[in-house]
Amino acid sequence: PSPGANARSPRPGATRPLRIFIVENHEDTRFLLALLLEQLGHTVFTATTLAEALAAAPAARCDVLISDIGLPDGNGWELMARLGEERPPYAIAMSGFGQVSDRQRSLEAGYRHHLLKPVEPNRLEELLDGHLEVGGELGGGRGAAEVARERLRGRLEPDRELLQVARHAHR
Repeated sequence: PSPGANARSPRPGATRPLRIFIVENHEDTRFLLALLLEQLGHTVFTATTLAEALAAAPAARCDVLISDIGLPDGNGWELMARLGEERPPYAIAMSGFGQVSDRQRSLEAGYRHHLLKPVEPNRLEELLDGHLEVGGELGGGRGAAEVARERLRGRLEPDRELLQVARHAHR
């Protein structure tokens, strides 16, 4: 089966495991990221290309998308656009490019965060923990995915870092 069709089960111990879809063409990066997330207790799905992600992501019904921007057959911004309503409600972009214009484009595409590669594992864990905390504390019993959807619709406070980038870009 294709990598996008494979899901690795979480290890026991996660208090609120997420279903996370990773799109990354660099094999070592994809493997290590999946390993980290599995050790944190999450279920991980992977794809290596835009085409694989488009084929597998909707059926995976994930809470979080973590995607490289540069893909062999397209980019992460195109992925978000083409997934449309079928995209996971919380998305994190990864890229070797961190210019204001790249970060702005990620925000406009619907990503909540734009991380510069190499991604720091602690930073990624903080973002996922923050996602879970919002689901638990502010969600009023709602799941993290529902709260993330509300964030995307602008009902909850957006990411401050991306807002600063957006404000700077519009000056």
